[in-house]
Amino acid sequence: MEVLRRQTKHGPARLAADLQRLHGVTLAPATVHRILVRRGLNRLRDLDPPTGQQLREVIRYEHDRVGDLVHVDIKKHGRIPTGGGRRMHGVGTESARASKRTGPGTGKVGYTYLHSALDDHSRLAYTEALDDEKAVTAVAFWNRAASFFAADGITRIRRCLTDNGACYRSTTWADALAATGTKHKRTRPYTPRTNGKVERYNGTLTREWAYVRDYTTEYERRVDSRSS
Repeated sequence: MEVLRRQTKHGPARLAADLQRLHGVTLAPATVHRILVRRGLNRLRDLDPPTGQQLREVIRYEHDRVGDLVHVDIKKHGRIPTGGGRRMHGVGTESARASKRTGPGTGKVGYTYLHSALDDHSRLAYTEALDDEKAVTAVAFWNRAASFFAADGITRIRRCLTDNGACYRSTTWADALAATGTKHKRTRPYTPRTNGKVERYNGTLTREWAYVRDYTTEYERRVDSRSS
């Protein structure tokens, strides 16, 4: 159970199902939860996302009001070729190679870029799957995200925290934030944990949507995101 928790980051209900499916062990989710508590594994925030090991003590904060700070980030995922990719067929298999040859041109499928904005206080989040991470794309996303937050009562975004990506260093991005009256803050270089709330949200999207099941096309995965 401990190994599964560290590898999958699944909660008690899904861990109970995993134990039954993989090992034939039947445990109630409540029992799984009690075991996780005893072993100090019940809070995902205390586990390092890549390794599942316990994190050292970190400084946590939360702004007092909605709109005080919005975390913005881009997560890149490989697009799924027609017929499914290596996660479905296995790395280096003939089926995986054939699926990449199904599409037009060279078969290179490229990437999907998940642009996300997350309010620090309420954890309200907005995400779009877009085709690139250019400044004009990031700005268009920001404007739609601001409209989304406004519709939920967050009419003013005072600060925005991003990494040091090229699109966020552009004058186009600076002008967009000026138009919404938002002060721009950037993380220290090579310290993504500074923007940890949206980084954790990216991890949740990866586990619970991007790779939660096998998809046969990128279109199928994007349609699934709208229905979930």
